[in-house]
Amino acid sequence: MSADLHCHTKLSDGSLGIDDLIILAKKQGINTISITDHNCQAGNIRGELIGKRHDVKVIPGVELSSTEAETGVEVDILCYLADSPARLEGLCRRNMLACKKASQFMILSAAKKYNITPELIVKCATGSTNIYICHIMRALVESGFATSFYGEIYDELFTKGGENSVYFQAKYADTKEVIDAIHESGGIAVLAHPGRYSDEFVGKIMSLGIDGLEVWCPDNTPEQSEKYAKLAKQKKILSLGGSNFHGMYNKEKLSIGTYATPDKQLDELMSYKAKQKRLRKKAEQEALSDK
Repeated sequence: MSADLHCHTKLSDGSLGIDDLIILAKKQGINTISITDHNCQAGNIRGELIGKRHDVKVIPGVELSSTEAETGVEVDILCYLADSPARLEGLCRRNMLACKKASQFMILSAAKKYNITPELIVKCATGSTNIYICHIMRALVESGFATSFYGEIYDELFTKGGENSVYFQAKYADTKEVIDAIHESGGIAVLAHPGRYSDEFVGKIMSLGIDGLEVWCPDNTPEQSEKYAKLAKQKKILSLGGSNFHGMYNKEKLSIGTYATPDKQLDELMSYKAKQKRLRKKAEQEALSDK
């Protein structure tokens, strides 16, 4: 069975709770998922426990925000199977604070343009560890100023550089720092939705020590997925996939498993750290024999 390794819950910017997410996965015939909430690992232990009840394997994960130092581009890095997730908590808190500062600006700016209150937006974010654009849009929908979470009002308010835009880009931890922190925690670092970036930029991020690419996802065209799969194979890194599921906040019609990781690639993920350990040991032995 395939695995959906990119799912969000109410803890960040998804609309489903952990229980409902896992039950949906089971109904969809997906027996392996990863809960990858933004800068939040709180759902992993609960997810694993609930997953066992429903015979759904939940792989520990988190989607860490970062800002590439030279370009200022926001880059999402997926982390899987961290041996010491507590080591990532400081980074998560810093990123959460950066997100909160950006959200506060957008909340106040949106409230000035439309007759909504910050209190309503906060209410729409109940259960989340932060406030995201989807929660602002939900408040606008609830108040009748928009009929959907995406469309004319969304484009007006959240298009970067738009005339009436209220978008404010958060300043997250440096991308290299995030990748290094993942490795220090014993985790696996994967570049999320590479189709959002240029080939040159993807290459730049790969040079920072990334362990894999999200090959199958909504942001990649079929041609890009094929290209990234070949690139990952050439560079001997992981090829993974996931739906980037947000429930009713999805930008397109999809459900868990619409984009997924095939069995072979899932096996490679699960054995990746052991393989890397063997390669390092072999390299150390060869280095000693050369002396």
